Amino acid sequence: MLITRSLGLSIFFSIFALAFTNAQDTGKSISIPKGEVLNFSFDNSKIFPGTSRNYSVYIPKQYDSSKPACVYINQDGVQYNAPAVFDKLIHEKQMPVTIGVFVTPGKVKATNPNSLDRFNRSFEYDGLGDNYARFLLEELLPNVEKQKATDGRAIILSKDGNDRCIAGSSSGAICAFTAAWERPDAFSRVFSAIGTYVGLRGGDIYPTLIRKMEPKALRVFLEDGSNDNNSFGGDWWMANQTMQRALTFAGYEVNHAWGDGGHNGKHATELFPDAMKWLWKDYPAKIKSGLGSSQLKEILIPGEEWKLVKDGFKSTEGPAANKKGEVFFNDVPNGKTYKISLDGKVTLFIEDSKRGDGQNFGPDGKLYAVAGGTEQILAYNETGKSTVFADGFRGNDLVVRHDGGVYVTNPGWDGKEPSKIWFINPKGEKKVVDTGLKFSNGITLSPDQTLLYVADSRSHWVYSYQVQTDGSLAYKQKYYHIHVPDTADDSGADGLKVDRDGRLYVATKMGIQICDQAGRVICIIPSPNGKVSNLCLGGENFDTLFATCGNSVFQRKLKVKGAYNYLPPVKPTAPRL
Repeated sequence: MLITRSLGLSIFFSIFALAFTNAQDTGKSISIPKGEVLNFSFDNSKIFPGTSRNYSVYIPKQYDSSKPACVYINQDGVQYNAPAVFDKLIHEKQMPVTIGVFVTPGKVKATNPNSLDRFNRSFEYDGLGDNYARFLLEELLPNVEKQKATDGRAIILSKDGNDRCIAGSSSGAICAFTAAWERPDAFSRVFSAIGTYVGLRGGDIYPTLIRKMEPKALRVFLEDGSNDNNSFGGDWWMANQTMQRALTFAGYEVNHAWGDGGHNGKHATELFPDAMKWLWKDYPAKIKSGLGSSQLKEILIPGEEWKLVKDGFKSTEGPAANKKGEVFFNDVPNGKTYKISLDGKVTLFIEDSKRGDGQNFGPDGKLYAVAGGTEQILAYNETGKSTVFADGFRGNDLVVRHDGGVYVTNPGWDGKEPSKIWFINPKGEKKVVDTGLKFSNGITLSPDQTLLYVADSRSHWVYSYQVQTDGSLAYKQKYYHIHVPDTADDSGADGLKVDRDGRLYVATKMGIQICDQAGRVICIIPSPNGKVSNLCLGGENFDTLFATCGNSVFQRKLKVKGAYNYLPPVKPTAPRL
């Protein structure tokens, strides 16, 4: 058996497995307290409607119902001889007192005996997104807590992700990883055996996302064998190694054990006790996230997290920084514009913005804003008094050039008219300079102001145009390839901004995707609350990222500084090709 070592861990699996089996056979003689396993069913899911499934609960003898227990969740029911392993490891204090939940995949029962049930295993396990994590957190675990041990002890489960481990084999393994990936606050430790990180339902994208996404606080143990499946979906053996390399690249705490076995649980069962020891080592110390790729390290400051600026709004949009670094944003449904001072204080700037939406400052110091309610472009002076700069169409977002010219996106709001991009010269004269996008949305210029970038929300593209001297556009390209969540039909690309090095920041359904000048997504920063419509770089040094996130506005200090188009053009750094 081939065993590889990482993180300084030497694992003698075969020897340990034999010793552990002998210990099981003589468990009474060494007085290992034995927990109990209870069996239940669950058929009331709203997330997976119509499904029924069974689950088992392991309750250790040492469990004290006066305080929450740690939790282990296993897909496909009981595997790896887990209850006996837990008895021994809990007794030896190699892992905390842990309640095990072993759940089978759901199935929708057929309506008559001559029909086939609908088997939900691949749908629930191989599918990406947060559905399965929500199923566990919102439905199954609350149902577990309604049960009792045979001696009457209530089952109280910890809600802290640091107290939870999730595991599985094959499709159950990618299911476990997906739950932790989507909800690292709820699941911090992952055991993955012969994981199905291949092209069944999109799981083959994980190594790419792991490399680009800001790392999450996860500890992951991977197991696989060189004779694992090689089929229409992909090569399991190569996919698991690719996962391990991606996790290592991104700075995750990851360990692995490679053998020569096939697509079965033999090797995983042998190494499971030591894998559990490693996953629970140093408990209750919190698992920490890594620093990520070199590209992320150029942008993020270690220890600097998202901070709430203010919440309680209906729907925030249009963050824009003036020459001082003060940031202005809109609460669109309420028709109000707010100002964030350099000291962080939020005050009302405009009482009635007429459903103000996208906005940006011009070289004259005025705030140019889309007024959706009146189908105008308004220019506000520093006291909040407005004048009409242009009208005749309902815009979405805009950017102002250093010479005072303005580009505005005008989506086909009714789904019948094509999207347009307007150019308005400093005199207020307007013309259409592009049509054809599905839903033109966010818009910005490159730092040297020679290229215009426009987000098409209903696709996975941000378009690039070369700006001509008369304001017209040339050489339109689907230039930036944006990631789309598996649960969505499009990227939802919205607000756009650039930093002084030429990186493009795109507000999307997957978070803030950061692209290099060559059009490639190099980093992804998750939104602090799962929503983001727009962003800007502001603050005294223009190095604080402000994001409008639904009913809230957040900020985060970065290493980079924003480029603003009301300032003279700046030639950005050339891309690394």
